[in-house]
Amino acid sequence: MTIAPAQYDYVVVGAGPAGCLLANRLSANPAHRVLLLEAGGRDNYPWIHIPVGYLFCIGNPRTDWCFKTEAQEGLQGRALSYPRGKVLGGCSSINGMIYMRGQANDYDGWAAAGNPGWAWNDVLPLFKHSENHFAGASPLHGDQGEWRVEQQRLHWPILDAFREAAKQSGIASIDDFNQGDNEGCGYFQVNQKAGVRWNAAKAFLKPIRQRPNLTVLTEVEVDRVLLENGRASTVLGRQHGQQIRWQARQEIILCAGAVGSPGILQRSGIGPARVLKPLGIDVLHELPGVGGNLQDHLQLRLIYTLENARTLNQVASSVWGKMGMGLQYLYDRSGPLSMAPSQLGAFARSGPEQISANLEYHVQPLSLERFGEPLHAFPAFTASVCDLRPQSRGRIDIRSTDPSTAPLIQPNYLSHPEDLRVAADAIRLTRRIVSAQALRPFNPVEYLPGEAMQSEEQLQEAAARIGTTIFHPVGTCRMGNDRDAVVDAQLRVHGIPGLRIADASIMPRITSGNTCSPTLMIAEKAAQLILSPQTRSPNSEKQLVTAI
Repeated sequence: MTIAPAQYDYVVVGAGPAGCLLANRLSANPAHRVLLLEAGGRDNYPWIHIPVGYLFCIGNPRTDWCFKTEAQEGLQGRALSYPRGKVLGGCSSINGMIYMRGQANDYDGWAAAGNPGWAWNDVLPLFKHSENHFAGASPLHGDQGEWRVEQQRLHWPILDAFREAAKQSGIASIDDFNQGDNEGCGYFQVNQKAGVRWNAAKAFLKPIRQRPNLTVLTEVEVDRVLLENGRASTVLGRQHGQQIRWQARQEIILCAGAVGSPGILQRSGIGPARVLKPLGIDVLHELPGVGGNLQDHLQLRLIYTLENARTLNQVASSVWGKMGMGLQYLYDRSGPLSMAPSQLGAFARSGPEQISANLEYHVQPLSLERFGEPLHAFPAFTASVCDLRPQSRGRIDIRSTDPSTAPLIQPNYLSHPEDLRVAADAIRLTRRIVSAQALRPFNPVEYLPGEAMQSEEQLQEAAARIGTTIFHPVGTCRMGNDRDAVVDAQLRVHGIPGLRIADASIMPRITSGNTCSPTLMIAEKAAQLILSPQTRSPNSEKQLVTAI
C-alpha cells in the first residue's frame, strides 16, 4: 500500500550530525516546512548518554547498523566491523565524543582543488557558529552555538606520563588541538555536558521539537529519490511496512553519511553504470564517482603491559570497582563512566619529510583484544595510532535494490605502498615515545604487536595483523568539478537539480582528525548555501553566517 505523498519545502534524509543541524537551520524560518527522516530509532537508550556506554552501543543492533567490510587483502584477509549510528544523532550517539576540526591545510587543499568557499578562513566561522566552547568566545572559538565542547573530567597518571614521554620525544604539549595546526600532545576536548554525552539530537533537535513546521520521523527506510523531468522531486521510503512518498517543493538533501548517501543515489539510478546495470537498475544519470574515493583512518592499536600503574583494567575487574565507578558517576558525573574512549591525544609527524602532523594518537588507560570483548586482566594502556592522510582508496556500493541489504564495503586498507611505509614509521615512533624516561617507572612491555617485530617487512606485516578502522569513513560522494566528482562546491549533485548532499561523503580528502565536527561544519555550510537566496545581502560572508 502506498500512501499519497505529503509535501514539504525541504526533505532531509538522515538524522545524524549533519541532518540534525540542517533540520534546525532550515526550520528556523517558520515559512519553511521541513521533514527529517531517520532510518534508526529514538535516542532513548540509556547507554547512549553515559560516555563510557559507547562500549555497549558499538556492535549493538539497537544503536549500530553493524556493517562489515569485505575481507581485506591488506589486513591478512580479515573483515572488519564497520560501526555506523542507527539512532537519532547518528554516529554522534555512539562515537568517541572528541571535538576535532582537523588542520587548516585540509580545507585549503579542498579549495585549491577547485572548491571555492571551503578554505580554512571560509569554514572557521562555520565551526564557531555552531560551537558552545567551555572557555568562551575567542578569535578561534564560539560560545553561542549548540555544539557543547568541554574539558574531560578525569586524569590518569599513566596518561600524564605518556604526555611527558611524548614531550621528551619531541612532541610538544599543547592545550587546544583546534587552532588550525593540531601538532602536539594533550587531552582531547569532548562533546559532553556536565559528564553526559552531548549528541547532535540533543544539541540541534531537542531545543526545537515544538516547532510546528518541523516533522521528524524515525524508523523510515529510504529507498530512493524519484526524478520528475530530471529534477529530484520525491523521496520514496518505507515506514512500519507502508510505502510512503514525500515531495520536496524546494530541495532534497541527503545526510545519510558516507555509507548511506551513495546507496540512495545508486538505487535512484544515479551512479556508475557498471554497478547499476547488473542489478537491473535503469541508469537515469551516470555519475561514475558515486561510491568511490572511500577513505578511512586505519588505527594500529599498540598495547603495553605495565607495572606500578592503575588502569581501567584493574578498576573494572571487580564488583566493588564497578560499584565505585557507578556511585562516583551518580554523585558528580565524573570518574571512569564519564570517560571518552580516548582521553589523551597526540598529533605527530611520521618522519621529517611530512609537512605537518600526519599521525594521530588515541591513548587509553585500558586494553582489550577488540571492541566488544572484556578488558584484559593485567594493567595496560593502549597507544592507538592512525595515518591521517591515507593514500589507499576504496568503494561502497549497493548489493541489491533492497535498501535493507547491507552494502558492499571495500576500503582497500594498506593497498598503497605509502600507507605501509607510514604504518611502519608509526610503530617506530610509538616505541620511541614509550621508551622515554617519563614512562620507565611503569616498565612498559609491548604486548601487541610484540617487540620481536623489527624489520620494515615485519612492521608492515604487524600493521596488517593489528590494523582496524577508527570509524571515519568519508569521500564516497566527492566534491569537485571533474568527471568523478559527485557534487559541486555548492553541494549540488552534478546534473540533478533539486538534490544536494551534506555529510562526510562529500569530503574530497579526509580531514586530519576525527570527522564528526567537520561533518557538522559541512551541514552548516549547506544551510548557508540553501538559504543564501533568502538571506543574501551586500554584507560580508561573516554577516551571512550570523544570519543563519
